[in-house]
Amino acid sequence: MFDPSIALARRTFLARAGLSLGGAALGTLLARDGFAAAKAAAARGMVWPLHHPPKAKSVIFLCLAGGPSHIETFDRKPMLEKLDGQPMPESVTAGQPIAQLQGKELRVLGPIRPFQRYGECGAEVSDYFPQLGRLADRYAIVRSMVTEQINHDPAHTFMNCGTALSGRPSMGAWVTYGLGSEADDLPGFVVMTSKVGRSPQPIAARQWHSGFLPGQFQGVEMATSGAPVHYVGNPPGISRASQRDLIDTVAALENHRLSHLADPEVATRIKQYELAFRMQTSVPELADLADESPETIALYGAEPGKATVGTNCLMARRLVERGVRFVHVYHSDWDHHGDIKKHMDEICPPTDRAAAALLIDLERRGLLDETLVVIGGEFGRTPMGQGEKKGIGRDHHIKGFSTVLAGGGIKGGITHGETDDFGYHAVKDIVHVRDLHATMLHLLGIDHARFTFEFQGLDAKLTGVELAAPVRGLLV
Repeated sequence: MFDPSIALARRTFLARAGLSLGGAALGTLLARDGFAAAKAAAARGMVWPLHHPPKAKSVIFLCLAGGPSHIETFDRKPMLEKLDGQPMPESVTAGQPIAQLQGKELRVLGPIRPFQRYGECGAEVSDYFPQLGRLADRYAIVRSMVTEQINHDPAHTFMNCGTALSGRPSMGAWVTYGLGSEADDLPGFVVMTSKVGRSPQPIAARQWHSGFLPGQFQGVEMATSGAPVHYVGNPPGISRASQRDLIDTVAALENHRLSHLADPEVATRIKQYELAFRMQTSVPELADLADESPETIALYGAEPGKATVGTNCLMARRLVERGVRFVHVYHSDWDHHGDIKKHMDEICPPTDRAAAALLIDLERRGLLDETLVVIGGEFGRTPMGQGEKKGIGRDHHIKGFSTVLAGGGIKGGITHGETDDFGYHAVKDIVHVRDLHATMLHLLGIDHARFTFEFQGLDAKLTGVELAAPVRGLLV
């Protein structure tokens, strides 16, 4: 039963919404026109005009879930090679947060693969990543990342949402809220997952949630094995015409409710019904890799129909090519507490191949300059070994780790920041996770300090209330 006590008077609704239902229909018709789309975005609370000229239009975040070892990838430490097996100096670790090694004997573990210099920049990259190494002049290596959470789930939440508090919007939701999407038949924020090796680090769906932002900005999980999206096809006996009739009828009912209640989630449902209908055509076409050349498939190491890192990276390129704003590709498993050599031998080759292919493919299609690519995990690994020598691994580490950034206004061929001789503490040009978020927003044309959403009486931000700033040394 409709409760008139919570209804709004018609004039009040129109005043608050700032848009009549007729105007909404007209806005939909005009949405493809640049000016009208911009005005519509502004009316929805998105950032318009942009705070400054953007360098990037979209983001692909390749998350190496579980925390890859910076010492085995992008941060060579000759001191660890020299002191392998010896006690870790107490002066380095005293009073520091440690996950599973707390109270254990701490011994140095040297890198298990050598490093080589690549490109004109001479960047040192591990032999685990030779294909990325050969592209060293096209990306920046940040060796001084720090975070605040030492266990996986809160660390993922911190990396994705700028806070360890569950229920806050993810960075993909913030970006699509601020900028909208250039794809009108696909979600603005898409998530894909893949795994290799041992029991992978679980990734909770809240990592791509919209939190307190309107629900339409939540990430949509897309599979690259089986049906790409649940219920994307009609069941037997349901034609597209009958589906269209159903969508129109439901939309009419929801619009009637919207005329009485100023509820943004009702407006979200209307938009999502229409988007879902359009996705029934766009998603199967997107997922069909038959139009990709054999050379491109081989470049990524993609396996059509299988959820691999190669397939997902290829799909990420196809998504940004179609106007999707934010693509988050999660690839597990990098949580190597034991048998690190065995697991790195297994997971690094396909990851190296897919990540390098993504940069090459984006560049040759003219997309790299407008696409920010981020490659990294929620934290790094300790320079101390964990476990017995035969199956030794590394513990979680938050005081210094590495991330790679490319495209979209990032200066290629540079190494930013340093850790100490042991790879333990970031000691120069430190980059906090919030600084990474501020940099990402800056490249998209958004001033993180001005990008807010009122929640519980506060102007909430992706970068929180603590000090954060774009990392100017990374920018072109």
